[in-house]
Amino acid sequence: MSRKKVLFLIGSPNQTTQMHQIAQLLEDEFEPFFSQIYYDGRLRPFYKFLCWTGGLNPTVVTGPIKAKADKYLAEHGLHNDFEARQFGNSYDLVVCCSDIITPWPLVRGTKTVFVQEGMTDPLNWWARLIRKLNWAPSLAIGTALNGLANCCDVYCVASEGYKEHFAHVGVDRDKLIVTGIPNFDNVERVRHNDFPHRDYVLVATSDLRETYTPENRPKFIRECARIAAGRPMIFKLHPNEKLPRAVDEIKEHAPPGTLIYTDGNTDHMIANCAELITQYSTVVYVGLILGKPVHSYFDVEDLKRKQPWQNGGTSSRRIAAICRGFSHFEGSGPEFLRQYQSESFTASSEADNSLAVH
Repeated sequence: MSRKKVLFLIGSPNQTTQMHQIAQLLEDEFEPFFSQIYYDGRLRPFYKFLCWTGGLNPTVVTGPIKAKADKYLAEHGLHNDFEARQFGNSYDLVVCCSDIITPWPLVRGTKTVFVQEGMTDPLNWWARLIRKLNWAPSLAIGTALNGLANCCDVYCVASEGYKEHFAHVGVDRDKLIVTGIPNFDNVERVRHNDFPHRDYVLVATSDLRETYTPENRPKFIRECARIAAGRPMIFKLHPNEKLPRAVDEIKEHAPPGTLIYTDGNTDHMIANCAELITQYSTVVYVGLILGKPVHSYFDVEDLKRKQPWQNGGTSSRRIAAICRGFSHFEGSGPEFLRQYQSESFTASSEADNSLAVH
C-alpha cells in the first residue's frame, strides 16, 4: 500500500532540522517532501517580483537561508518539492513552520499542523498596527504576528506561556496544544560538550539590520563590554548577518582579545559561559534553562513564563503522533484535539494507577 504524502514547509536551519526530526518519525506511513516556505495567493506576482529583485533575500524565503536549506535537503537525500511544484503531488498533510507567509490554496485544501519554531518577535507598535488594521502579517517583517492568520488546523506550541501568547495574537484556543518543540526540549544535554573555552561572557547577536530593523551595533558592543567588566568575551554572530561588517565592528569596539565565532554550536557556547547577552534570539531560553544570568531585549520575566517545556527530547514524537492521528481523523482540528487530549489523559491515568498498584 502506498504511503500518504506529507509536505514539510521549512525555513531557517532551526526550522529545517525540527521538521526533519518529525518527518523521520512518520516515514513508516508517510512519504515526506520538503519545501522552503513560500507565498501563494492573490499577491503572488508581487511576491515573485520581490524574490527576483532580491528584496526578500534577508528573510527565510530565499537568498542565503534558502540556499542552506537546499543544501541540507540534498545532503540528507530528502525530496525538495519547492513550492509544491516539482513532483506534481497531492498532499494528505502539510506541516507548517509559519503561518505568516502561506501557500493559501494548499493550506485551505489540505489538513495542516503548525509547529512553533522558537521565540517570536515582540509585538511592537508596527506589528500592533498591522494587526489592528487587519493587514497581511508578513508586513511586520518578522515573526511577531505568527498565529494571526489562524489558518492551520492544529497549532503545536512550546509551552503554556506560548499557548497564551498565540491565543492573544489570534489563534483559536481550541486549536492550540502544548507539545514542546524539538531542539529546545532537552537543554540539559548540552552541558556535555567539547567547546574549548569556559567562564566567559557570551554575546549572541541577532540579524536586526538584515531584517530591516534599526540597530546601533557599536553602542551595543560597548554595552556588552560594560557588562563583561573585564571578563573574557566571545561573540557568536547570527548566521544571517553580513559577516565582514559585523566582524570589523567587533574588532573596533570590543576589548582586545575578544573572540569572534561565525559558526559553531551556540548551545555549547552557552553551556560553558558565565553570562549570556542576547538581543532577539531563541537561544536565550538555553541560558535561562541552564540557570545562566541572561540579558535580552525581551522582558526576562516574560521569557521565564514562556520557557519551552523540557520533556527529555520527546517533542518530535508528540508532534508526529498528532500528525499521524489527525491525518486519519474525520473532523476539524479542535475536534481532533479534544479527542486526542481525552485519550492521552485516560492513558496517563491508567499508567499512574498501574504504578500505584505495583
